[in-house]
Amino acid sequence: MNLLLIPGFMLDADLWTDIRPALEAATRIQEADTTSDTSIQKIAERAVEALNDPTFVLGFSMGGYVAREIAYQAPQRVKGLILVATSARSSGQPSTSRQQTPVDELAFRRLSRAAVSRSLHPGHQTDKIIGRVQDMSERLGPDVFVRQSRLNRAGDAQRLGEIRCPTLIVAAAQDRLRSLEESRELQTGIAGSSLEIIEESGHLVPLERPDQLARLVIAFCQAHD
Repeated sequence: MNLLLIPGFMLDADLWTDIRPALEAATRIQEADTTSDTSIQKIAERAVEALNDPTFVLGFSMGGYVAREIAYQAPQRVKGLILVATSARSSGQPSTSRQQTPVDELAFRRLSRAAVSRSLHPGHQTDKIIGRVQDMSERLGPDVFVRQSRLNRAGDAQRLGEIRCPTLIVAAAQDRLRSLEESRELQTGIAGSSLEIIEESGHLVPLERPDQLARLVIAFCQAHD
């Protein structure tokens, strides 16, 4: 089985470190490049070009928008979708403060501790996890921060009916960035999709509940292989 992993905003391959051993035991992993392009469509095109065989596509947060765009562009290449902590609503538009200050003039070094903490369940706001996320953002750097901040994540609720492949939606019960309502909107819009809710987790499910997420992904892929 082939599995394409698509990370979220200012996250790199370390997002998958804790689930990679389990996934590699059951699948052949590829990783999408979300750092080089200036639109969700272009990121998806780059990913599609790298797919040789039908592939399960796992998109986390921002990566969920890319995953669905891959399914729209090349449905024959997508064996199944796994959408984790994501939404079909429009997202990623500049905030009021960024409208006042161009994003490419911001002095970005790394994501702030406060921003990362907001992404985590209170029980997981540890120095180790926060540090890992900050390190990922620092490795990616200001150029990627600018590109990803400018990505237009257009809402695609009206297009969800085009998705015909098996789809698993994974939500975190205590996610303060993406609500359970948003996950249920995905489930309603994608015919035949299933929804799993992970308890005791904030937004960063692969770091907070890696074992549970890995079990869900592997079971889904094996069921639809």
